[in-house]
Amino acid sequence: MKKNILTGSLGLLGLTALLAACTPTPTPPTYACPAGSTITNIGAVQGAADASPLAGQTVTVRGVVTLDAQAGLSGFYLQDVRPDEKADTSDAVFIYTATKPATVKVGEVVEVTGTVKEFNGLTQLDTVTTVTSCGETTLPAPMTVTLPLASATSLEASEGMLIKISQTLTVTDTFTLGRFGELGLSSGGRLFNPTNGQGGDATSNKLRTIRLDDVSSKQNPTTIPYLTGTDPQTATRRAGDTVTGLQGVLHYANSAFKMQPTKAPVFVAANPRTAAPKAVGGTVKVAGANVLNYFTTLGSAGRGASNATEFTRQKDKIVAELRALNADVITLMEVENNGETALDDLVASLNAAAGSAEYASVKTGKVGTDAIRVAIIYRPARVEPIGAAQIDTNAVYSRPPVAQVFRDRAGKGVFTVMANHFKSKGSCPTTGDTDQGQGCWNTLRVEQARAVLAFSDKLKVTDPDVLVMGDLNAYGAEDPIKTIEAAGFESLNKRIPAEDRYSYQFNGEFGYLDHALASSSLGAQVSGITEWHVNADEPVVLDYNIEFKKHPECTSTTCETPDLYAPTPYRSSDHDPVLVGLNLKADADPALPLTVNASGNDTVTAGQPYALTYTAGGNPDSVTVTWGDGKTDTFTAPTGTATHTYATAGSFTVTVTATRGATTTTATKAVTAQPVVTAGGVYFSEYVEGSSNNKAIEIYNGTGSAIPAGSLVVNLYSNGSATPSTSNAFTLAEALPAGATYVIVNSGANAALKAKANAESGVTNFNGDDALELVLNGTRADVFGQIGTDPGTGWGSGLTFSVDKTLRRKAAVNAGDTNGTDAFDPAAEWDGFATDTFDGLGQR
Repeated sequence: MKKNILTGSLGLLGLTALLAACTPTPTPPTYACPAGSTITNIGAVQGAADASPLAGQTVTVRGVVTLDAQAGLSGFYLQDVRPDEKADTSDAVFIYTATKPATVKVGEVVEVTGTVKEFNGLTQLDTVTTVTSCGETTLPAPMTVTLPLASATSLEASEGMLIKISQTLTVTDTFTLGRFGELGLSSGGRLFNPTNGQGGDATSNKLRTIRLDDVSSKQNPTTIPYLTGTDPQTATRRAGDTVTGLQGVLHYANSAFKMQPTKAPVFVAANPRTAAPKAVGGTVKVAGANVLNYFTTLGSAGRGASNATEFTRQKDKIVAELRALNADVITLMEVENNGETALDDLVASLNAAAGSAEYASVKTGKVGTDAIRVAIIYRPARVEPIGAAQIDTNAVYSRPPVAQVFRDRAGKGVFTVMANHFKSKGSCPTTGDTDQGQGCWNTLRVEQARAVLAFSDKLKVTDPDVLVMGDLNAYGAEDPIKTIEAAGFESLNKRIPAEDRYSYQFNGEFGYLDHALASSSLGAQVSGITEWHVNADEPVVLDYNIEFKKHPECTSTTCETPDLYAPTPYRSSDHDPVLVGLNLKADADPALPLTVNASGNDTVTAGQPYALTYTAGGNPDSVTVTWGDGKTDTFTAPTGTATHTYATAGSFTVTVTATRGATTTTATKAVTAQPVVTAGGVYFSEYVEGSSNNKAIEIYNGTGSAIPAGSLVVNLYSNGSATPSTSNAFTLAEALPAGATYVIVNSGANAALKAKANAESGVTNFNGDDALELVLNGTRADVFGQIGTDPGTGWGSGLTFSVDKTLRRKAAVNAGDTNGTDAFDPAAEWDGFATDTFDGLGQR
């Protein structure tokens, strides 16, 4: 039988050879170019260096069109049919046709005359005068490129040429997929931050990467490339997915080499979504989640949702993520620091989704002075809080940590959870704590880590089982984490397999900023840990924001990108949540120390109520609040809100004292009662209604006194309405000093106008026929326009017109117009300037 098979095979081979001999080899297409042209070899145009040696000269080149990208890149690629055989020079060049596209097709041989130029590192022929067709030929074989590259300049000699990458590449960067249609790809798997603990360095990471573009330089594409589909519920392209056999032209733009595909890439969903995190076991589960600016104050200084629609979208995603975690205790980062308002809203939304009062929050009130704070929520049916929350008031923190002791209702184990959010790596100083390889503010984060250890020592007096959770803004092998580990805490994240150990992506590199660290006594009671990759791997374009998307409420300059939003956990934040399972040993009732915390705003207007949140632990008999002006209130509840009205302006120290038998402990809070500010001296000082979404409004405080945070509100009255827009109102979340201005800018404005902004808000979604109202402490302070009147196109004429002009309050004006319905003529109190004049903003 084997012999027969062999004979048959030989016969088949012979027949194949005979047929091949009888079949003529196809003759490649021929071409003929006009005689007499002086042709410059493309390799000579490219040269051996980064820049062309012929820059500025007019030349004629000849080559075959390998990619017609005029629709997206305003040019096409030409590769020499007779290469110069030099390894250090590219045989292709980009022909920039700008707004006068040439009629060419792939495979066509053309002669092109133009000027050699360097455009942001790309050698190209510009100012094209002639494009002459010579016929057609076969395309050159693509050059094989293999990653990692030998050096950072290895691809220069292939710029513009047809290339192929046969190896399997991994998606490692999805950040600009929705904005520019690009993906970052890497060899050898995804890239990890060099300080995360998986090895590697910044240089080797760069040599492993290349970008895959969509043959277009346009922002906010009408079709997002390389997605798994178009269904908003499922469409994605996750980091960790793979692609093999890429083929295209090597382009250079934005300081990076990019492959413009000539063959449609075929991706493999190698890192699919999961509906829930991996199992961690245990009778109690604790999670940590950064909720990315969960603000109920809409449009607040560029944080959180800009309007009610965005907030609903954001909330639905966050709720979906937190519910799927199925945790009994959840530490939260980036909740708006507005007392209990934002946190209560989130808990109410979670419970509404559950159909029952499933979660409750640990009450702390305002914590620290930052716009965001940490918080803790829990399931009362599963765990019981013991005593009140404890807050470490050490001034070293950016956001003070909050700790709460819990008892597992089923197993009776006692443990303490501490929520943290360290100083970020951004907003770098020019001197001092600069980036030395671990991001800016690393020294400060180490100091914060030491403070956490001191705080944990106090917490261990109650129970030794302490779990430190949170966004520490430090990767796994950086100094702050090493500092905590050196004191005996175990980094539980290191129990996760190395390839899965990440919660955040930045510049295509992954690592974990979101940590769980267990005290030595707690480590043995940990049943498991995971990081649920619902955010770091997902494209940003899937988030709740409306900007640039095809949505009815989009106000950006372009609103054409598909809106792939879905109320699912995926891309609910920019950080992945962490989940820890615990099998706690039963403990006796702990002896709680007597503690007390006090929190509230730093300022209040004299004559207005001031609210102070106090929390006392250790079962106090009473809590006394001494307001600093001779008044005192006493409470029996260990946690609550005390209110007081200061009759006069001044600086006061509030002292909160918790008493248990003969033991007392105190906390203090400094409060400044500011003089009553009347509306007369605060007003709109500049109005910008420029091209497209270049819109802004400036407020000036000429009252002589600082205006407390939350006192000023801007309302928008659209198209003659007598009632303000509820979705676009803006409240100043910070104090406005005397003599200062505050500039609110449209989120779709250009960079020059945004550079003037104190905040971005939908309240600037005005046209020239819309009225604006400024309200101080419930009293109208100023109006631009005429409330309840639609002027048609706008108010005024000439330069003092409310459409396509900048209007600046005349220097003699020192008070607002409090009559919102009187006739409005801008020329009476405003000077007019040309469209898109921004130079006066911020300097009344």
